[in-house]
Amino acid sequence: MSAVRRSSEMNLVSNDTPLPTIHIISDSLGATAHALARAAAGQFGYPDPYIETLPKARSFKEISDFLLEHKRLHAQMGLSEKLVVFYTFVDQKLRSQMQAFCLEQGLFGVDIMSEPLMALSEASGLTPSTDPGMLRHTDERYFQRIAAMEFTVEHDDGRNPQDLTHADIVLLGVSRSSKTPISIYLGNEGYKVANVPLSLGVQPPKELFDVDPSRAFGLMTTPEILVGIRQRRLRASGKTAVAVAGDYADPEMVYQDLQEARALMRKIGCIVIQTSNKAVEESAQEILRYYKKSHPGTKMAVE
Repeated sequence: MSAVRRSSEMNLVSNDTPLPTIHIISDSLGATAHALARAAAGQFGYPDPYIETLPKARSFKEISDFLLEHKRLHAQMGLSEKLVVFYTFVDQKLRSQMQAFCLEQGLFGVDIMSEPLMALSEASGLTPSTDPGMLRHTDERYFQRIAAMEFTVEHDDGRNPQDLTHADIVLLGVSRSSKTPISIYLGNEGYKVANVPLSLGVQPPKELFDVDPSRAFGLMTTPEILVGIRQRRLRASGKTAVAVAGDYADPEMVYQDLQEARALMRKIGCIVIQTSNKAVEESAQEILRYYKKSHPGTKMAVE
């Protein structure tokens, strides 16, 4: 209990906002409740509220001891004893006990699971599982996806090449070949993605040659499409092709850019994906089909 006390006292002492500390109790990790609590607090101008969490709660005694201790600390500090509690239990008995406890103790309880479970059950005629492990798997997938997105952002446009061998998927291609949008899509699916820009006459990072070819994918398009995209890009930037880089959208240089990129892709032995006239989702799904064929044990974080 000492760890709980230290954490609470730190939050209560430093809390100079009228928004109360939010207590989250879950029979899983509590990621769903955390997301909802932050979203709700954000509507009051507090996107990062104080949160105290009791995860993987298994007994009502453990839960009541946790809340009564925090209520006591509130009273000791001269603060309101009306705690705000967000709770997520798949066990109906725990939900009922929590509801009664909140009424008895004057707590502001928010039952996050009851209404969604009831609505889905009534609409489908199915009976929900009472296994907290199923929710825990959902939380784990959530954290896996967040970690994948963080990795993808940190390894966009050739950054941190020393980590290329740690990526699930490595994309390479010339400028404006949709590397970043496809990376973000795949990252949101739970894959750690790095993308490497290829430029005419510029050597790629040496770490690229250490990447498993089955994890590397080259993005290729036609010179005509790429010239149009680059010209639009220059116009959107408010600059002219001559002022920025005369070669950037020049058809002959674009052709050479693509040829050099294709030669490098052949040298690496990666699969080449044609992105011409394809939506980001189409290209990403084509990459995943190849990837999962080579790595059959891999599952998407959101599956």
